[in-house]
Amino acid sequence: MGRPPTCRLELNVIDLRHFQHGNLPESLRQLLIDVHDDAYADAMDDPFNQRFPWFVDHWSGMEDFSCVVAYDGDEPTGFAYGAPLAPGREWWRSTDYEPHDGCSSTYAVSELMVRPRWRKQGVSERLHEALLKERTEDVAVLLVDVTHPKVQTLYESWGYTRVGERRPFADAPLLAVMVKDLRG
Repeated sequence: MGRPPTCRLELNVIDLRHFQHGNLPESLRQLLIDVHDDAYADAMDDPFNQRFPWFVDHWSGMEDFSCVVAYDGDEPTGFAYGAPLAPGREWWRSTDYEPHDGCSSTYAVSELMVRPRWRKQGVSERLHEALLKERTEDVAVLLVDVTHPKVQTLYESWGYTRVGERRPFADAPLLAVMVKDLRG
């Protein structure tokens, strides 16, 4: 019997770059829009997806905005961004969720997306971990389309719990509200 053939597995080395309000390069806005347009190429006729540049401007203008962009060489592969929510405006407020011991400072993970070519390689988890790594808030919250149960299951594997639903804008899809205790 001969030796089994060997497989050569090529792993992309992903570089994570961090950005915060106050040190955002001018090119970041367009980079985020371009990645979004690639990630949602088959759904860009949806008016909600067409408003993404407004969301970039809104979130990146927040004082404590933070963003992590993944690169494969010089090619942006995905990003995650968010900011703390003002007390009383947390997305989980419309649910029955109660933070542990009244600790309710909340970081909103507003966007997490990976371009199709780099999906299913762990990039989204690395982006998520890097975004939350140094956060000092008590709770992380994110919203996910209720018609995407696999995405909800992924977030649950990262420690999130679904606590309710909401539609933040009239043309937004119905979204599951998911929370994660950052203190535990």
